[in-house]
Amino acid sequence: MFAGISLNVLVLGLVSFLTDISSEMIYPLLPLFLTRVLGAGPAFLGVIEGVAESTAALLKLFSGIVSDRVRRRKGLVLAGYSLSSIARPLVAAATSPVAVLAIRFADRVGKGLRTSPRDALIADSTDPTARGKAYGFHRAMDNGGALVGPLAATALMTLFAEDLRTVFWLAAIPGFLAVLLIVTSVRETARQQASNGSFLRYVPRGRLRRYLIVLFIFTLGNSSDAFLLLRAGELGVSPVKIPLLWAFFQAVRMLFSTPFGALSDRVGRRRLIIAGWSVYALSYAGFALATSELACWLLFAVYGLYYSMTEGVEKAFVADMVPATERGGSFGWYNFAVGVGALPASLFFGAIWQQAGRLAAFGFGAAMAALAVLLLLTMVGTSASGAGNAHSSP
Repeated sequence: MFAGISLNVLVLGLVSFLTDISSEMIYPLLPLFLTRVLGAGPAFLGVIEGVAESTAALLKLFSGIVSDRVRRRKGLVLAGYSLSSIARPLVAAATSPVAVLAIRFADRVGKGLRTSPRDALIADSTDPTARGKAYGFHRAMDNGGALVGPLAATALMTLFAEDLRTVFWLAAIPGFLAVLLIVTSVRETARQQASNGSFLRYVPRGRLRRYLIVLFIFTLGNSSDAFLLLRAGELGVSPVKIPLLWAFFQAVRMLFSTPFGALSDRVGRRRLIIAGWSVYALSYAGFALATSELACWLLFAVYGLYYSMTEGVEKAFVADMVPATERGGSFGWYNFAVGVGALPASLFFGAIWQQAGRLAAFGFGAAMAALAVLLLLTMVGTSASGAGNAHSSP
């Protein structure tokens, strides 16, 4: 099971596991906290999520490029996790939606600092023939934390009579443990540094550029998962069950991420991404038409498969296309393409839902995914699967 998984990848997986316990003790409850406690609506929820993710996207680009130019990626990884671990639990003290926006902004600054250097460090620490499996394993650990977090939130809500603020404060504990693990156990790897030339040299070229354009188009229809939790409430899932539903969703992601990542090492990344985006389109169409709580649970399972088929595979696809000296910057552009599309995606979705209803909103997401599948088929050519993919953009 752990063949091809280096010590660094294992430790970074544990870090993500702990961080996501902390994050997912808060995130599934945040829509309820905003709407029922602080009085925000779907449109403001879209603003919060869009601004948060787009902020992270800009910093992921910057931190990725910087990490190629410095000797130690670990410093950026540590700084990012530390900032998020400090900021995230402060949601407990928020008294207005604007305060939540500020806290989410600080949390995502931390995510922006750490993500691209961490992704590059995973590639630095992994044999190319096991790259899909390594990223799949990392996503599985991340999703494992996202499974435990909602379960912990459910238990704590029961213990503290559904006191959301107490649950948010306690989320600080696993975040602190994650930071401690980085300090003591993550190691740098030997690698060649990029030259300190113009930042323009990091602008994607060739096949990578085309892939990122298609990915951006897909992201425009990929709004915040907070809207799915809002939809779950409409379908009859009670507040106490919301964390359980989220945990179920994360369990699906955790169980299938490593197998799908390993599969991409054998059959190729593009095939898995196309299949995953198609599953996304089907799940969003289902959320638009669902009429029962049971349908909601089934759709969250299907939606979890979409994540398992694409999260790690998309990153391995990027690593396959670039030389080692450009990994950080390339992951920066990958994360930028995903994140910069998140702001209009969530704004569009929230506005469409509020003005035209859920059918139009979820239909828009499904249509954009279908368009992205067609563009990936026509614009981004295939090459040898797994490690056999070219390491430079044609």
